[in-house]
Amino acid sequence: MTVGPAPPSRILVYGVCGSGKSALARQLAERLDLPLYPVDDLTWEPGWVQVPKPLQRQRIAAICDRDAWVLDAAYGNWMDVPLGSVDLIVCLDFPRWVSLSRLLRRTAGRLLARTPVCNGNRESFRMLLSKESIFRWHFTSFGRKRQRMRQWHSDPGGIQVLLFRSPRAVTRWLRAVPPANPAAGPGTQWGGSHR
Repeated sequence: MTVGPAPPSRILVYGVCGSGKSALARQLAERLDLPLYPVDDLTWEPGWVQVPKPLQRQRIAAICDRDAWVLDAAYGNWMDVPLGSVDLIVCLDFPRWVSLSRLLRRTAGRLLARTPVCNGNRESFRMLLSKESIFRWHFTSFGRKRQRMRQWHSDPGGIQVLLFRSPRAVTRWLRAVPPANPAAGPGTQWGGSHR
């Protein structure tokens, strides 16, 4: 399905840990001149204190009531909220080795550089060995998230979904997305599966 120069204005980027959701969401927000709302900033306070689930839901609902937004994740506690108003879901359905290798590189880089992740929080070796380890979360959520993405994509009456099977396909597609500038020319492909 091809749309005109006006692209979707409420976009959810979804995938497993390490697939590159946040980076893609940031690039899309910049290219389309849409506000970006990093989900980790909304769900974690300083000191890695998790925001209570009702407050998470309230924060996400306030964003999703707006006319334009890009979210870089959707947690099960409030996934129904963005799904109720999203124009497009961009799914990163990469092989496990791709997302896991990206996750390893990203985590190592953050640990060595002491890079803040969200709200001043930093990853630590202690966290990597805990029950809340991002690597444990990667393995326990991989199959469930992959199944969810494929179900969304195969639903003919559902939300518009782009399903990407490789980082190369994402790069090609992103280059074809016209910038927010109205003189950018024709629209791009907003639906389907990309390898």
